Amino acid sequence: MARQIFINLVVTDLQKSMDFYTALGFKNNPQFSDETAKCMVWSDTIYLMIMVKEKFEYFATKPIANTKSHLAALFSLSVESVEEMNSIMESGLSAGGIEPAEMKDYGFMQQRTLEDFDGHTWEIFFMDVSKFPVA
Repeated sequence: MARQIFINLVVTDLQKSMDFYTALGFKNNPQFSDETAKCMVWSDTIYLMIMVKEKFEYFATKPIANTKSHLAALFSLSVESVEEMNSIMESGLSAGGIEPAEMKDYGFMQQRTLEDFDGHTWEIFFMDVSKFPVA
């Protein structure tokens, strides 16, 4: 089995969150989804589990952070081009997300930030390593 990452997030409205992540390009895997959690697939190795609070609490070992007012983590997704980054961002904004900061351009990398309904923060970025500054 390939190494994979599963990001687990608590959400307040499971269907609304599933629709939001679908708009970003995630696909639902019904095999690992039920009325309390949805498995959303970004790639063959990256999965997002969105869960209602009660389901998430079953796995939690600490109090759950209020991501509307506190940053718990930054999740970053790389894409193939600036155009793809902008397209995903526009889809996310149209689906109700917010962009809390302006795009950052580091020369070799462009990055935009998107928050979902629950304040989970995603950085969508394109990196061209051929433009990375050489010391």
